[in-house]
Amino acid sequence: MSAIGIIGGSGLYSIEGLENVSERNITTPYGSTSDTIIKGELHGNTVYFIPRHGKGHRHLPSEVPHRANMWALKSLGVKWVIGVGAVGSLKEELPPMHIVLPDQYYDRTVTRTEHTFFGNGIVAHVPFGYPTNETLRSTIAAACGKLNLPCQNGGTYVNMEGPAFSTRAESETNRHHGFDLIGMTNLAEAKLAREAEMAYASLCMVTDYDCWKDQEVDVQEILMYLSKNSNNAKAILSEVIATLPINNTQPEFEVLDCSIITPRELWPAETVQKLEPVLQRFIAKG
Repeated sequence: MSAIGIIGGSGLYSIEGLENVSERNITTPYGSTSDTIIKGELHGNTVYFIPRHGKGHRHLPSEVPHRANMWALKSLGVKWVIGVGAVGSLKEELPPMHIVLPDQYYDRTVTRTEHTFFGNGIVAHVPFGYPTNETLRSTIAAACGKLNLPCQNGGTYVNMEGPAFSTRAESETNRHHGFDLIGMTNLAEAKLAREAEMAYASLCMVTDYDCWKDQEVDVQEILMYLSKNSNNAKAILSEVIATLPINNTQPEFEVLDCSIITPRELWPAETVQKLEPVLQRFIAKG
């Protein structure tokens, strides 16, 4: 049976209602995960939870061990991943407390190169034109509707470097391009999920208007909205876990069939071992 993975962003460090809870400390070829992974059951489904920045918010956006997190979730049998995150809004109609489920990303990072599992003798280029999973987004949107929470299904998330917030010029440029949201973490998760053949969606909780409305981003104000958003996120996730067709087959689940270029006979044994959870379908074939 498939499992669902939840990556908790700023303000979301636990999930309520889990039964048969246990902890998993997994060391991966990419180091340790952001924190201990919490395993539990909710509505009869297996759930694995990782706080993206660690409990107490200890990791900068550029320090989040994305590859370790996604490798660990894949090794645990996860097929679906929801990345929850706080974001800034670049549009008047998306105020704080609004929920957005982006269907596109735009990369404006400059130092983060570890957004792929591949290399070291095995080359893959996965299709990424539609980076989030429609079934997962639709299930989240339906949950928001049931809970009477404002939600936009679709939009573009621009992934900035951080940890400083935008300058006014950057914020205005992003608005000029028509982007909806700005954040610092979700793009890497989407890329790695696709390579690991897991369906992914971002659950973005708006906390501020960036700085384009003549007001600096205020961390204390963000923390206030994070507290309110955290309760909404927990309610949404509970509803999604109850209704998601977890064992359905999705296109992402076999995307590597058309993505790996390097012939099987040339794969280095060391790299194969490192990527065992990602390449398990191919390893099983021999």
